[in-house]
Amino acid sequence: MALHGPESTGKSTLAAALARRFGTVWVPEYGRTYCEEHGTDLTMADMIAIAEGHRAVMRTMIPQARNGIMFTDTDPLMTSVWCDMMLGQRDPWFDRDWELADLYLVPGIDLPFVQDEVRVYGDDGARQRFYDLCVAELDRRGVRWMKVDGPPADRFDIALTALTAAGIMPTAR
Repeated sequence: MALHGPESTGKSTLAAALARRFGTVWVPEYGRTYCEEHGTDLTMADMIAIAEGHRAVMRTMIPQARNGIMFTDTDPLMTSVWCDMMLGQRDPWFDRDWELADLYLVPGIDLPFVQDEVRVYGDDGARQRFYDLCVAELDRRGVRWMKVDGPPADRFDIALTALTAAGIMPTAR
């Protein structure tokens, strides 16, 4: 399962909580680490490096996934949306057929934006545009996705409901 969506929507918190609930692993957002090291003035080459780096980390964590279930805070599909948002285009590399998640959980932008050293799209208009690009990419790819919005305290339960509705609810330990 992948968390997919704009910045400051609770993706990391939700991925970690779901992984804890099911006794499995979660993959932190590689792009955040990359930007903390290299800054946010990114090129297309940086975007490809971020996507490749995230895929590499995901692959190393697969053997640790309990019952084949792993949660990932974004994935290369999300990096392709970052290209659209940040650069206004994407390299054809991003349109490859790669492994996609069984389900994408998309947190809504109804939480207050919290600025930090790597977040860049905090105003309401940019957040809405980013969210719309995220959803459009999921629809374009034809993948299953569910919106997860509402108060932070409710998002975990909404995500569990989405997993059940999608028929891929893992067994809790």
